[in-house]
Amino acid sequence: MKFIHAGDVHLDSALAGLSAHEDAPLDLLRSATRRAFTNLIDRAIAERVAFVLFPGDLFDTGWRDFETGIFFMGQIARLHEAKIDAYVLRGNHDADEDMIRALVPPPNLHLFASDAPQTFHTEVEGLRVALHGQSFKRADIADNLAAGYRPAEGCFNIALLHTALGGGYSEHEDYAPCSLDELQNKGMHYWALGHVHEHAVLSAKPYVCFSGNAQGRHVREPGARGALLVTVKHGIVQPPERLFVDVLRWQHLAVDVGGAATMDEAMGRVGAAFGVALNTADNRPVAARVSLTGKTAVHRELTGQPRMLRQNVQAQAMYKDPKNLWIEKIEVATAPPRDAAAIAARADGIADLQTLLAEAATDTDFIESLTRDFGPMLNKLPREAFVDRDVLTLARVAANDFAPLIAEAIPSLLNRVEQEG
Repeated sequence: MKFIHAGDVHLDSALAGLSAHEDAPLDLLRSATRRAFTNLIDRAIAERVAFVLFPGDLFDTGWRDFETGIFFMGQIARLHEAKIDAYVLRGNHDADEDMIRALVPPPNLHLFASDAPQTFHTEVEGLRVALHGQSFKRADIADNLAAGYRPAEGCFNIALLHTALGGGYSEHEDYAPCSLDELQNKGMHYWALGHVHEHAVLSAKPYVCFSGNAQGRHVREPGARGALLVTVKHGIVQPPERLFVDVLRWQHLAVDVGGAATMDEAMGRVGAAFGVALNTADNRPVAARVSLTGKTAVHRELTGQPRMLRQNVQAQAMYKDPKNLWIEKIEVATAPPRDAAAIAARADGIADLQTLLAEAATDTDFIESLTRDFGPMLNKLPREAFVDRDVLTLARVAANDFAPLIAEAIPSLLNRVEQEG
């Protein structure tokens, strides 16, 4: 017997982070989760699995319109034609999804109830199988749903559960908490978990697995994404195989430009990183966040001319693959070649300036003068300017949090004074 475990599809959820860029692949961004789902159904049919398990967040906080439902039902109908069942459990993102009931589903679609654990029984090549699950009734379930699960005697028992497994995952709320030890001692043969978007095999006796999501939706979900293909031989679960069904890969590229003497040398390293990202993406497009680090002579150019920097980085992307490589964001965390200790050891005017600048961060009168100067300018900005969480500098200014801004500016200022002095 074979089956597929596919959590957190988030069908028709658009990818985030590229839509503001003129060269962004908008069609791909809007349809990526739908294409990944189609790939998943293709693999299920090709592998001739008995059923597909969806342990929550198949949808993304309600359907925008019936097109999502019509597409979904069409794909489930494809499974029906191939004699493959689909078992759906609702998680925190689709807990209140009622539109699935408004469309007449194919007979192979089984939706777990939310008021109590429910068990579906089936038979696959002489093996009696019991599938257990309980959907979320609302988004913020704080109860231990697993506590009510009971294995069926004489059956191969599979449990679907949407859970954060007692927390420990900073990106995910601690819904339906339980412990790994509790799941291991429930008498189930396989636990198909959802909610956490990273693939993880937490136990092999029995197998307790997060499949990860089918398509990374932003740069915080980098790398290959998909589902798990599970094979059962003589009643024993074999090591699950990852199925990669995603259509675009996110990558966070940390590029060390330390020691680079020229902008060309620094950009050459960026280009090399792009090449590695493309070569490891399994022929899929790549959306990359580029983080530049290290002590370099071109620190001033990298930090002081963001528009030119972006043009240079985009040029490297164009050289590598203009159709399959996009830049999500560029972060600069470089520093001048000399650090604070080296400058202090000079015992000259530059060293004295560094000392004065370091004191500025705690100078009450100076901070108050900055507050007075920036206040009128902030009042003229639209509210939307403060919404983007990536605009950290503006947020700090608005909160009168100038100390970290001063600290960040000191190395660049000293480098500039030294070069022009």
